[in-house]
Amino acid sequence: MMDKNMQKNLVIVESPAKAKTIEKFLGKDFKVMSSYGHIRDLKKKEFSIDIETFKPIYEIPSDKKDLVKSLKESAEKAETVWLASDEDREGEAISWHLSEVLKLNAETTRRIVFHEITKSAILEAIEHPRTIDLNLVNAQQARRVMDRIVGFKVSPILWKKVKPALSAGRVQSVAVRLIVEREREILAFQAEAAFKVSAIFTLENGTELRAELNRKFNTQAEAEAFLETCKNVDFRISDVQTKPVKKCPAPPFTTSTLQQEAARKLNLTVTQTMLIAQHLYEYGLITYMRTDSVNLSKLALAQCAKVVEESMGKNYVQVRQFSTQTKGAQEAHEAIRPTDMSVSEIEGSVQERRLYDLIWKRTIASQMADAQLERTTVSINKENDSDNIFLTYGAQVKFDGFLKVYRESTDEDIEQEDERLLPPLTIGELVQSQEITAIERFTTHAPRYTEASLVKKMEELGIGRPSTYAPTISTIQQREYVQRGDRPGTERNYTVMTLKGDTIDTQVRQETVGSDKGKLIPTDTGLVVNDYLMAHFPGIMDYNFTAHVEREFDEVAEGKEEWKNFIGDFYGKFIPEVENAQHEQTEHKVGERQLGVDPVTGKPVSVKIGRFGPVVQIGSITDEDKPRFAQMKKGQSLRTITLEEALQLFALPRTLKDFEGSPITIGAGKFGPYICHNKKYISLPNPWDPTTISFDECVQLILEKRKEELQRHLKSFDELPGMEVLNGRYGPYISYQNKNYRLPKNADPEKLTLEECLKIIESQSSAEKKTAPRRTARAKK
Repeated sequence: MMDKNMQKNLVIVESPAKAKTIEKFLGKDFKVMSSYGHIRDLKKKEFSIDIETFKPIYEIPSDKKDLVKSLKESAEKAETVWLASDEDREGEAISWHLSEVLKLNAETTRRIVFHEITKSAILEAIEHPRTIDLNLVNAQQARRVMDRIVGFKVSPILWKKVKPALSAGRVQSVAVRLIVEREREILAFQAEAAFKVSAIFTLENGTELRAELNRKFNTQAEAEAFLETCKNVDFRISDVQTKPVKKCPAPPFTTSTLQQEAARKLNLTVTQTMLIAQHLYEYGLITYMRTDSVNLSKLALAQCAKVVEESMGKNYVQVRQFSTQTKGAQEAHEAIRPTDMSVSEIEGSVQERRLYDLIWKRTIASQMADAQLERTTVSINKENDSDNIFLTYGAQVKFDGFLKVYRESTDEDIEQEDERLLPPLTIGELVQSQEITAIERFTTHAPRYTEASLVKKMEELGIGRPSTYAPTISTIQQREYVQRGDRPGTERNYTVMTLKGDTIDTQVRQETVGSDKGKLIPTDTGLVVNDYLMAHFPGIMDYNFTAHVEREFDEVAEGKEEWKNFIGDFYGKFIPEVENAQHEQTEHKVGERQLGVDPVTGKPVSVKIGRFGPVVQIGSITDEDKPRFAQMKKGQSLRTITLEEALQLFALPRTLKDFEGSPITIGAGKFGPYICHNKKYISLPNPWDPTTISFDECVQLILEKRKEELQRHLKSFDELPGMEVLNGRYGPYISYQNKNYRLPKNADPEKLTLEECLKIIESQSSAEKKTAPRRTARAKK
């Protein structure tokens, strides 16, 4: 007879949201618990690798010990334990760690995997359990060990040579290299001007045709000379070519293409995209979201065909199976798709609904017929001039096919322009030129990377895998090696010449160019660290090495290679580079740049990376007096700052005469310039200049601040000095221990007693602990 305390089945997953969804599909014989990710890992502050054997040394973090105890107790009471973490290498490693730490009995432990959280998928997995795949576990361990070796051996060198708290990483450092090289390519780029000619022609019936000349002119004089030849001449249609064009749909989403398309269409960062996709997966709405496969299951293909036929007609159905091009596509066995293709809308947050809609449309479109277009090219030129031909394009959609549902964002602008419907045209037909315009255009440099285009480049080069794209891009921004641009661009003049009738009008106009909003730009720290790593660790910074290592991990996952062997080979070649870098002696700090001499003191002026970022230094450590330092302003750069700009930074702090017995000091801090008087700080707002503001102006700002604080302060208590009743933007509130508490509607703030304030604080603190559960996304009924 079974013990009353025995649980027949225990299912362990890695997230509480996933546990909640799975629990709905299983009966009372199953208990579902969450491990909240890994229950053990490498020690955070120690190397944690045995260099002789490369065996990782794991520990259970202190915040996981109670959870492990609870899981162990439940596992001991269960007849069967089902390990149901994700199907990729990370998920396999989580199951392995659970098995090891909980000391699970191999005979009563089952490993199940599924790429969607639906009732049929869960029950199917339970019908076909397997054992833990140690090849996948070893591939994940190999990645952790190699990344730990690189990080723990190189980062301390950066702390010593550049600044504290920096880090190096096998994937992150190479991602920074991509951004640095693109930035230098942009800085070296020289734009070249040329004149592009376009025209507006009209037919006899008044219909307009817009066309572009098939060549450009290098100079304004050449363009103007061409416009002169177009005065008072006849233009005729010299050729009309029409041909059928077929457009095919894009494959269903992989992790990379979902991140790219969500950035373009929904303006989401890669981290936001993966977080929302994780929610949709855990709610059972989409398949596993870390994958580089474009394959669809037979069930999904059948569902798509049914939905398309019922909603649009049989002629819109074209079942097709795409093949994966990415090498080592091991993360999952299917593309990202809805678990039920009949559900086109879901309930949930706005972002969850929008991302689901994008995934649904992309999947449906992939199983729809090609779009059939008829594209027309029309040539227009002057008589006896076959070299200078104006071309106009048009297209007519004969059958919209998949375009009825979805159009890939990168092609939208081009398609919209090409799909102009042209009227019937005849070769030899006379057309009237309304105006011909020559506009000065400039060559453009390669664009700075966005998060989406960086993911695409990393995938092309084989750097990282679906599970690492988002964490890598997030890390390089958190470490301040890279930042998102916010410059609006600069104004540039360009020339426009317009021929109307027999008159050429010339104008100089302005355009904004070089905006880097949302683009990834290397910081000074990123540039210095990249250059140092390229000089001293060229091996780990090589794109081919990073891609080669990923292929090695794939070989381990397939059971074709012993992971400790290739880690050992790498370590033997890597450690001499580490030792050389450690023992290298340099006169100047890495990245330091000499600007000149301070005319007042005669001491050298230099810029470098300091403890808190880029700084200017006057003097040197060998001087009798200590060097002086000034933090560089936002927008200033180590590579471009001048001696004059650097010396201006030492104008602060300024000390003015006393006011009410205390001096007024103007300085600059982390959050901008400020006035300090009697140990109280006042931010210096625009347009005040901290280097020129006068004593009287400072006094005025001090008095205004006092008046503002007086109006804001309503009540305080001698018995409890830290508590105040203040008047804020949204009404009166209690401020206590760096927290704010709103007052009840009927409360009179000036009559509140200390006891009443404490009751308000206690009631709101209790309410915070009983927060309502998050509303989850679900299929729309």
